[in-house]
Amino acid sequence: MTSYRNSDPRPPIMQGSPPQMVPPKLDWDRGPWNRWAFQHIREFLPTAEVWRGHGHRRRLELAEVDLDALPVEDSSGAATTLAGLLDETYTDGFLVLKDGKVAYERYFNGMDERTLHLSQSMAKSVTASVFGILAGRGLIDPAAPVTTYLPELGATGWAGASVQHVLDMTTGVRFSEEYTDPYSDIGQVDVAGGWKPVPPDSDPVFQWPSHMFELILGLKEQIRPHGAAFEYRSIETDVLAFIMERVTGKRLPQLVSEELWQKLGTDESACFTVDSAGYAVADGGFNATLRDYGRFGQLILDNGGGVVPADWIETTRNGRHGPDFNPSLPEGSYRNQFWIEDPRSRALMCRGVFGQMIHIDWDTRMVVVKLSTYPDFSNIAYSVATLKAVHAIAAALA
Repeated sequence: MTSYRNSDPRPPIMQGSPPQMVPPKLDWDRGPWNRWAFQHIREFLPTAEVWRGHGHRRRLELAEVDLDALPVEDSSGAATTLAGLLDETYTDGFLVLKDGKVAYERYFNGMDERTLHLSQSMAKSVTASVFGILAGRGLIDPAAPVTTYLPELGATGWAGASVQHVLDMTTGVRFSEEYTDPYSDIGQVDVAGGWKPVPPDSDPVFQWPSHMFELILGLKEQIRPHGAAFEYRSIETDVLAFIMERVTGKRLPQLVSEELWQKLGTDESACFTVDSAGYAVADGGFNATLRDYGRFGQLILDNGGGVVPADWIETTRNGRHGPDFNPSLPEGSYRNQFWIEDPRSRALMCRGVFGQMIHIDWDTRMVVVKLSTYPDFSNIAYSVATLKAVHAIAAALA
């Protein structure tokens, strides 16, 4: 089935009563179904609330600039406008904060200011920011072995790894992040985390994990020395979250609510998807509004704002740089569950498949949030064009 951009006539997914086009359980995250699903997670997956609390909302002042006609490049390198690029790259919401004020804000595809949108792997950075708060209080030591907090992992590939190895995704645990293979480890995460059913053609002998911790306990193999190399593996964030839960005695949604969301002055409560054991899927199950993602980015830009330790953020910006961290970030690196754009700006990025991004740049005092529904898990050309557009926006607002 064809996926649809914002300027195209779109199929009536989940419209009518009863709806005529219901996303298939195995493919709800693919185009065109994700164009509806990423804004309606609570309607078809179990979730747990990340309560915003009773506090006042942090007002975002307006200093709006019409950037629709800003010249940028499209994914092929041809001239287009910012509005044209946002359409080409299946954008649902786009926000630019300059000096903490709303400079540019656009919604598409039925999204509005109250819509919760799936974050995918931007959830990793949210989770790790709360980890930084706990580490700052001395509740968790990043240098300690993982087994200090989760002794059960002594019988897994994490034996001998430090918590910092988990934070930086440099453990030697064998884990396949092959999104298109339902039998890969990340495919098993979809089943264990409650996102997908067992594939109907599944080998009856194959033992599918029933929840996330069961999957973690089944990852027995270590393929390289811990700390030897970076390899992007989503399961590391879930190990991190289980450490946080074990230390505090609280579930992740409560931790994110108490330590972060209630202190941000958010507009709306957020939510996490949860597995069959009630565990919030830390590696990608977080959902929030466009502006609340912006508030989170602004908190990081404000060096933690007294919430996240400033030294944690400074350490995060100092990832070790090397080749081949990511095809769309040729000078990038990874540290504490954040991407770092390059060693000069040390701008931080939260990134998720299907085109989710928060870009945080101290040099330009700018936060950019893009929520998207690419037809496929990744599109390097879209990501490169988007990052070039971020720099064009920064130049226009300088």
